[in-house]
Amino acid sequence: MKALILSCNTGGGHNAAGAALKEMLEERGHEAILLDYLTLAGKWTSSLVGDLYIDVVKKAPRVFGAAYKLGMFVSRMAKKSPVYYVNTLMAKYLNRYLKEHPVDVIFMPHLYPSETISYMKKKGMPLPLTVAVMTDYTCIPFWEETCCDYYIVPHPELIEECARRGIPKEKMIPFGIPVRKCFRNLMDQEEAKEKLGFSPEKKLHLLIGGSMGAGNLEKLTREVRKRNGEDSVLAVICGNNEKVREQLEKRFEGDSSVSIIGYTDQMPLYMAVADLVYTKPGGLTSTETAVAGKPLIHTFPIPGCETENRKFFASHGMCMYAHSPSALAKTGVKLLQAPDIQEKMKKAQHRHIRGEAAEDIIRFAERHIRPWK
Repeated sequence: MKALILSCNTGGGHNAAGAALKEMLEERGHEAILLDYLTLAGKWTSSLVGDLYIDVVKKAPRVFGAAYKLGMFVSRMAKKSPVYYVNTLMAKYLNRYLKEHPVDVIFMPHLYPSETISYMKKKGMPLPLTVAVMTDYTCIPFWEETCCDYYIVPHPELIEECARRGIPKEKMIPFGIPVRKCFRNLMDQEEAKEKLGFSPEKKLHLLIGGSMGAGNLEKLTREVRKRNGEDSVLAVICGNNEKVREQLEKRFEGDSSVSIIGYTDQMPLYMAVADLVYTKPGGLTSTETAVAGKPLIHTFPIPGCETENRKFFASHGMCMYAHSPSALAKTGVKLLQAPDIQEKMKKAQHRHIRGEAAEDIIRFAERHIRPWK
């Protein structure tokens, strides 16, 4: 089987889901191509869209939240959104690519290529099996105007929500969000701490800002540091946000109990050393943390789908959260001192979040591929 995975550089979660699918495809002997589909129209197109998204999220999250709410309104009132019509422009590029590089299945861990695929179907362009992979614990605006063969839903409870929005129930498969196998097969904590240079005797707080270094990391780090004694250390992952990294390095220069990390490809290793994880409620990072079975505190969401992710996790006992850096730090102290609550949280994570989603998705595709050219 040859698979094409179409993602987009608007946040790291979509690419992480794509990477998990690619890993499992290759493990099962298939060929897989993970592609930022906007590069089909030129690298400048991908950079323009990705940079604009990241700038809005980092500099004006309330604007993003307002746009999300507007999107929900438009999705209820209009037949097709502006997002759909913009993505139709990609159809000629994707059609040309598929003619030159035919595949058996297309996986889409992002809305944008799903919009393009839907337009191509409407225009009668030949397509292989098309599988959309939702990466948030809610039905974000405009999924209902797409027309993929199947939709991978993060949790069975979301089927009704998606159906109310117009996605046919028979197309929805609640396998979960795909994450790489390494998150459920973590290195031994003591070994991981030794590998990264952390003391095995000290509790480690892992603060994650996602690929954009979001979540008010500087204030949160300061509060967590203030409320934990010499028996704890902090590792802060800033992603690609160099500004936040520089601020933190300056603020905690000379403090050996705080380690500042920029972009890293060793997230499973850092997850292994963690005794407690603070992260903004992105769909992928939250899922990775739950699959790893780590006590989880959700920090400040990007308004919109991340607010819904936090609500979903909290309602199922899979996380705790608060509304200020100070309150988040206090919550972390209480959680570390309550092994019974930690255990209850881990059991809830294991009950609701499936680490085998990637395997299930690929096996499903193996059974459903069809001739199309």
